[in-house]
Amino acid sequence: MTGGRMIELAAAVVILGAGVFFYRRRDKSDNYGPQGAVILFVVAAIMAIHALGALDYHPTSAEAQYFKDHRR
Repeated sequence: MTGGRMIELAAAVVILGAGVFFYRRRDKSDNYGPQGAVILFVVAAIMAIHALGALDYHPTSAEAQYFKDHRR
């Protein structure tokens, strides 16, 4: 894991913590509920998935062979 990915993962954890903080501290008179906290949860999840490398492109062996054969 590179340094940039570790920083991104740490930022995802901080954003997740902020979401928990806002979710637990919400105003009871709020009619919409914890929308901001849920948005922070989603952003933190996407950042964590990206930091762990799940969104990286990994060519199949057939694609790798095709690219190897058709290089200029």
